[in-house]
Amino acid sequence: MSLTFHWFLPTNGDSRHVVGGGHGTSVTASGRDRPPTVAYLSQIARAAEDLGFEGALTPTGAWCEDAWLTTAMVSQHTERLKFLVAFRPGFLSPTLAAQMASTFQRQTGGRVLLNVVTGGESHEQRAYGDFLDKDDRYRRTGEFLQVVRELWAGGTVDLKGEHLAVEDARLARVPDPVPAVYFGGSSPIAGEIAARHADVYLTWGEPPAQVAEKIAWVRELAAREGRTVRFGIRLHVITRDTAAAAWAEADRLLDGFDPATVRSVQEGLARSESEGQHRMLALHGGSRDGLEIHPNLWAGIGLVRGGAGTALVGSHAEVADRVKEYAALGIDEFVLSGYPHLEEAYWFGEGVLPLLAGEGLWKHPAGKTAGTVQVPFAAR
Repeated sequence: MSLTFHWFLPTNGDSRHVVGGGHGTSVTASGRDRPPTVAYLSQIARAAEDLGFEGALTPTGAWCEDAWLTTAMVSQHTERLKFLVAFRPGFLSPTLAAQMASTFQRQTGGRVLLNVVTGGESHEQRAYGDFLDKDDRYRRTGEFLQVVRELWAGGTVDLKGEHLAVEDARLARVPDPVPAVYFGGSSPIAGEIAARHADVYLTWGEPPAQVAEKIAWVRELAAREGRTVRFGIRLHVITRDTAAAAWAEADRLLDGFDPATVRSVQEGLARSESEGQHRMLALHGGSRDGLEIHPNLWAGIGLVRGGAGTALVGSHAEVADRVKEYAALGIDEFVLSGYPHLEEAYWFGEGVLPLLAGEGLWKHPAGKTAGTVQVPFAAR
């Protein structure tokens, strides 16, 4: 077994503090510390590539830079790294999306992966001209992916669906390889769509027992469709040479949370329509107390950030153990991030990945020996 690790491109800005935002909440002031320029994002991407990350997730929404445009530019400053481009199906036609992904594959040598984000919050969707409710957005996503899949297979598509219609749709050139589709969601309708169309089902970093339940749920739904699905998890990381140093860093981040900002963010997230977001909120309840919800799993990030709100915190060996715990449940892919994203990529890449490589659980995609990466600055 070889696990896959992806990093994150902070197109909402980066900082030595947690940058909030997402699910209808605004980016916090710390997002201005390191603006998401192509130069800075490319620096992160090159570091991730050298360290052995397979790809990098780029988010979507009004709170960050556009993922398609940003990754197209950053891809020109990298050689191997793939880009897990998050996008919302309601904002462009399925034929255009299939064509864009096909073009991206050819122009980058097959380095695009697609993270299909069904919805965001209704008030944000309406700002883009999308007035469907949550369940209808998922049904539209199903139709969208049906068209995209058939086009990628070289077919000519005619569809008159409940929400989408195309006639005589075809691609002049199909992508090679076909991009993998990553998909998440915790509601019943989300599970149905994932089972039919996803290659990788992504969950946010809930405690292992809850993640095991999700895996069993989606696996059963996929089996009914005659399909198998791989599983991934989205987490932040704070890993150091010692556990004490890692928890000191978590405490430093927590000390930087302004109480008024926490209240405002929590009030906004409480109005979210996302079942996954409500599950994240339940892990901390808006309180600074009891944030270690499972050994080395810290829910502090979710106090000021929408979406993924938990971090693996501990020594390199402890974080590696937690990775192995999730892998034992069936998680194959880990989508990680940390503040700041440049430095934390090195902490994880030089501290944790060599331990996993030593146990035969990971190997560098470019065949490099773990632990021999040349660091261009003193990360420690």
